[in-house]
Amino acid sequence: MTETTRGVSAALQRALPFFISALVCTIAGGLLAAATAYAPTQKTVWATAYIVLVAGVAQGVLGAAMGWLAPNARLPITWTAFLLFTLGNAGVLIGQFTGLLAVTFVAGAMLMIALVLIVIATHRDRAPAHPAALWTFRAIVIVLAVSVPVGLVLAALGD
Repeated sequence: MTETTRGVSAALQRALPFFISALVCTIAGGLLAAATAYAPTQKTVWATAYIVLVAGVAQGVLGAAMGWLAPNARLPITWTAFLLFTLGNAGVLIGQFTGLLAVTFVAGAMLMIALVLIVIATHRDRAPAHPAALWTFRAIVIVLAVSVPVGLVLAALGD
C-alpha cells in the first residue's frame, strides 16, 4: 500500500460516517418533502429544510473537513464529533416537534461542541495543503456556529 493510498484510506475512514449520515438525511428530507407536499405545515417545511441543509449538506462538509483537512485527527475525536453532530440534529428535531425546549437547547449545545471538536481537529500549526478548502470550511463553520444560537433564540421565542 502506497503512502497516497494510506492517506486516502485514512481520509475516507474519518469522512465516511459523516457522508453516510449526510446521504441518509438528504434522502429522508426529500421523502419528508414528498410526503407532506400536499398538506405542508410550518413544522414539516422547517424540518425538511433542516434535515437537508444541516443534517445533510452541512454534515457532508464537516465529514470532508475531517477526512481531508484533518489528516492527523484521531478516530475517537472524529467519532465523538460525528456522534455529537448526529445526535444533536436528532435532538433539535425531537425538541421542536415535541415542544420540549430543553431538548432543543441540549441538542444545540451538542452541535456546538461537535463544531469545536472539528475546528480543533482541522487546526494546523503549519501552512495547510489546501488553503482555499480550509478557509471555505471555516466560513461554513462560522455560519453554522452563528446559526445554532440564532435558532435556539427563535425556538425559545416560540411559534
